[in-house]
Amino acid sequence: MIELLSETRCTGCNLCVRACPTNVFEARPDDIPIIARPDSCQTCFMCELYCPADALYVSPYAEQHVSVDEAALSSEQVLGSFSRKMKWKAAKPRGAELDPTFRFRAVAREL
Repeated sequence: MIELLSETRCTGCNLCVRACPTNVFEARPDDIPIIARPDSCQTCFMCELYCPADALYVSPYAEQHVSVDEAALSSEQVLGSFSRKMKWKAAKPRGAELDPTFRFRAVAREL
């Protein structure tokens, strides 16, 4: 579940607002977005993947809120860790060579 939107890291690009399939965030004119509907979070991590500033933390616990400390998350390099593990950087996918789904598409084309 979404637990943190860092006010110090957020650039106000609103990519999280656009990436979220359940409308958790709310854009604000001339300001950074807010987490408006945290209980709607499906823990899909899309916001975290698309955030170019590593300003978001989504807890892997989908059914409960977890108290987090931004300083601790930052010092432990947790902010942005999901996108790094998934080989994403600057809101662009990397590591496509590690993704086996191309094989499914190739088989589908042969059918």
